[in-house]
Formats: sequence, C-alpha cells, structure tokens
Amino acid sequence: MKKEDRSDLSQRFRRQRKELDLIDHRLLTLLNHRFRIAFKIGKIKKEIGKKIYDPRREEEILKRLKLKNRGPLKDEDLIKIFTTIMRVCRRSQL
Repeated sequence: MKKEDRSDLSQRFRRQRKELDLIDHRLLTLLNHRFRIAFKIGKIKKEIGKKIYDPRREEEILKRLKLKNRGPLKDEDLIKIFTTIMRVCRRSQL
C-alpha cells in the first residue's frame, strides 16, 4: 500500500472514531434522560399503587422496537441492549 493511501486511511479512521465518540456522547445523554424519566415514573407508580415491573409493557416496547429496526443491528442484539436498559431503569424505580 502506498504511503498516501495509508495516510488517507488513517485520516478516515480518525474521522470515524470521532464520529463514534460523538454518538457515544449522544447515547449517554439520552440514556440519562431516559433514566430520569423512569425514576419519575417509578415515583408515580408507587403513589398509585402500581407494580414497578410490568412485563407486558416491556414486551410491547421490545415488539415496537423490533418493528422499527432496519438493521444492521440484529433483533436479538437489540433485545439484549434494550432489556438491559429497561432493567437498569427499573432498578431506579425501587
């Protein structure tokens, strides 16, 4: 591989990494926002006597997300990610 080709690849590599860093930052901001809302919902659930864990609601969320998923993220990975997110948010409601 020529030196200039390698240099171009290195630049593209760095740009892609920077883009991932920005996405990670946005994801973190959105996850914290989701967590805060889940916490508030947990307070309301306690006040009205609702159970924290609602498996039907979580299944609805996962079903909706799978329908919207256009890939390349596989549905099974999407389910793992969002199941974890919901579990962590649910813990904030206890």
